[in-house]
Amino acid sequence: MALRHAVLAALLVGDGGDSGGNSGCSGYQLAKAFDIGVANFWHALPQQLYAELAKLEKEGLVAGRRVVQETRPNKRLFRVTEAGLAELAAFTAAPSKPSFVRDDLMVKVQAADSVDTGPLIEQLEERASVAEARTELFGKLLRKMRGELDEEEFLRRGDRIGPYLTCLRGLALERENREWGLRVAAVLRARGPVRAER
Repeated sequence: MALRHAVLAALLVGDGGDSGGNSGCSGYQLAKAFDIGVANFWHALPQQLYAELAKLEKEGLVAGRRVVQETRPNKRLFRVTEAGLAELAAFTAAPSKPSFVRDDLMVKVQAADSVDTGPLIEQLEERASVAEARTELFGKLLRKMRGELDEEEFLRRGDRIGPYLTCLRGLALERENREWGLRVAAVLRARGPVRAER
């Protein structure tokens, strides 16, 4: 997957959340949406998003329009074009490759038998704390998306099911991260300091 596909998918929600993103989305709103939802499966810095928007507009996959504001600086809103939808359709139809985890904390845990585990335990507990905060954030976002509907009803007939389903995955992932971090920290603490034999 390329960043372009993640940006196109995020733009579909648009500012108003309509299907097709017709209301448009500013670069700032895109970065915010990315941070809350898309970032659980694709990370990008705001400057990368702005650069990608410019490329997508040049290629005709998104269209931008200038919005004049009286009390704030003017902004540009972007929406996915028909060509952008075709690009997403082709991407969606292509086979997906298995995902791979690249996580420096996992490498540190792998080395736990030969290093001072004190700093590692702190990092694991910090990761668990971040995961707990993100779990709460995903929970709030999911409640906002489904409104008055309970989850099963929303899954049957709610609008914008794609973002909801990816947020459900993000919620499950953060719950797993919290549980794993706390468990590994507890195991390492119970085993005591490492006495590496050389």
